[in-house]
Amino acid sequence: MGTTSASPSSSCCVAVATLAERRLLCNGMERKMEENTVRDVETESEAGGEDALVGNVNKLTVNPPGFSGNPRKGHLVFDACFESGNLGRVDYISEFEFDLFIRPDTCNPRFRVWFNFTVENVRETQRVIFNVVNFSKTKSLYRDGMSPVVKSTSRPKWQRLPAKNVYYYRCPDHRRNYVMSFAFCFDREDDVYQFAYCYPYTYSRLQHYLAGLERRNLPYLQREQLGLSVQQRRLDLLTITNTERGSCEDEESAEMESK
Repeated sequence: MGTTSASPSSSCCVAVATLAERRLLCNGMERKMEENTVRDVETESEAGGEDALVGNVNKLTVNPPGFSGNPRKGHLVFDACFESGNLGRVDYISEFEFDLFIRPDTCNPRFRVWFNFTVENVRETQRVIFNVVNFSKTKSLYRDGMSPVVKSTSRPKWQRLPAKNVYYYRCPDHRRNYVMSFAFCFDREDDVYQFAYCYPYTYSRLQHYLAGLERRNLPYLQREQLGLSVQQRRLDLLTITNTERGSCEDEESAEMESK
């Protein structure tokens, strides 16, 4: 993809340079804000710093302000209405930049970390900067070299974005929330691109795996339903033990008792 080539296009280099400049500008403000009291930080995190986001975006076309008519190539279409998807809002900043707002964890508005969404209707060689603007974590592995993952229709294997294209910082422009910005170049117009916080592992995939184990009737594995989640999904309890050793110990105990 555009971000993994050995010699990125000049447009990508411009996008990365823009991110670096923004990060330098935020450094001074970030140091000052870190001196605020813990109480103030916790209050801001709990509120989320943004209006409540209800539901994921569903085939949302983001047009330039004042534009009317059918979307053109390069007017990005965002979607997160699928299992493990998370993207609640998209703000158009410029032709090359978009602010993304993620939804909080279920029943816990203080935690906002996960994102997973698709982008389509791209233009070949189109460069963008995506800013995920309402993270709740003060510390992140994004500061230590971790980067989001991406795949596309023609390249279905997940791969990480280059760490040099990813910045994680605290930004005064977004109510002191933490922001993760990354630059990306789209290279195939017909592809649908998917971006995620890290490699997704869905609930359905887990249930499929556990059902496969259960069908094997493994003597050392027992699967039980512990309860249901808030959304009425099954919660499993797995017991893994050495049944042969347990049988030997039972026989030894019975023999000792008979003596």
